[in-house]
Amino acid sequence: MKLKQAIYLVEGAADEDGRTPSIWDTFASTEASGGKLEVACDQYHKYKEDVQLMVDTGLDAYKFSISWSRLIPNGRGSVNPEGLQYYNNLIDELISHGIQPHVTLHHDDLPQALEDEYGGWVNSRLCMGDFTAYADLCFREFGDRVLHWATINEANVFAYGGYDVGITPPQRCSSPFGSLNCPRGNSTSEPYIVAHHILLAHSSTVSLFRLKYQSKQHGFIGLVLYTFGAIPVTDSKEDKIAFQRVKDFYFGWFLHPLVFGDYPETMKRNGGLRLPVFTNSESKLVKGSFDFIGVLYYSCATIIDNPESLRLQQRDFGADMAATINLKDFVDPVSSTSIFPIAPWGLRSFLEYIKEAYGNPPIYIYENGQRMLQNSSLDDIPRVNYLNGFIGGLLEALRNGSNTRGYFVWSFLDVLELFDGNEVSFGLYYVNLDDPDLKRYPKLSAISYSNFLKGKTFSSDAVSEVTKPSSLSYSLL
Repeated sequence: MKLKQAIYLVEGAADEDGRTPSIWDTFASTEASGGKLEVACDQYHKYKEDVQLMVDTGLDAYKFSISWSRLIPNGRGSVNPEGLQYYNNLIDELISHGIQPHVTLHHDDLPQALEDEYGGWVNSRLCMGDFTAYADLCFREFGDRVLHWATINEANVFAYGGYDVGITPPQRCSSPFGSLNCPRGNSTSEPYIVAHHILLAHSSTVSLFRLKYQSKQHGFIGLVLYTFGAIPVTDSKEDKIAFQRVKDFYFGWFLHPLVFGDYPETMKRNGGLRLPVFTNSESKLVKGSFDFIGVLYYSCATIIDNPESLRLQQRDFGADMAATINLKDFVDPVSSTSIFPIAPWGLRSFLEYIKEAYGNPPIYIYENGQRMLQNSSLDDIPRVNYLNGFIGGLLEALRNGSNTRGYFVWSFLDVLELFDGNEVSFGLYYVNLDDPDLKRYPKLSAISYSNFLKGKTFSSDAVSEVTKPSSLSYSLL
């Protein structure tokens, strides 16, 4: 069992030791991010302390991302020796304590220099050039100790959120779709173009890895997608077809090319000429370009057919999908502090779908956790119940033949969350942002998870084991 962190949300030291801004830094300068990345949780300076917490918790793996702009400040060319040293230090510290690093190369944080120079992922130049060169550096410098690599994190959300609705970096969209604050973009075509470029960059990187490094380093490489459980809102034929269409658009968008070499037929039909076409050589390059698939899973939704969207004069990704995704049907009515329902059936059904539709590929669940209001409480009982439920659901999926290889909780520490900053939390450890030392405190969920990893029985009396700082309250909202 493992834990995960996104480096721009936890690392801090945003302008130290040669690091330059990424598109996330630019995004964080707006109100949308709700927090500051300059310091974050300051793992850059506190990594040894954090690794010791991982040891105390009982972890055997930790997933983090590398900041491209810390390693190569201009996006290409000269390597920053201080950035190189930091990641070597972090990896060595993990390895020395028996914790296996799982490393993401791109967690939505493209160097701003490349975004400014040629438009970043909109430009095909990124696909076969700069990203592959950056990955080559990482494999060469860290691959003797890193055995698990993820090229792109939640690739589907990055393409849709950043280039259609414009709510994530680099905030590109166009009217009448998406955010009103987008300074540029084209919501009708760019999500498809960016996804295509991501697939080509990913497959080019995998090809490089297999040619130069895999036989010597014995590592594995994959792509990460955002996923969710879902059911049609009725038993009607229309809603059932819409349910499959949602799976094609959200998951098949990337999985279908990776497994079969082309996009799903539903996407080709509804996307039309706006959906790029793979050449024969590209199809061969993309097909099979993974050793595992990483998934992020939090919640579930109901699916409703929406045929009217196909009649719109202008259509984006969402309109092409012709379905409404409703998360509100599953909001937990019991607790006002927690956001996601405890619905392990959704994870089980998703894993079963991947097994049947895509040949049961190796899966790593790279994110799963409960989003709660940040009220300085350490007795996060809804999170304990959530994790217990989903771990139980995962164990059942494994008994049913799922090829899931690992499970990572999001997140190790309370971090700056998209839109909400530090107003909500996912962490097993509370970080006191009012303390200049950013001291970490274990929540009840940290104790519960640790007891599970160590084979101990969890009791509600364990809350007494938590060291309570004077500024914190144990009462739930």
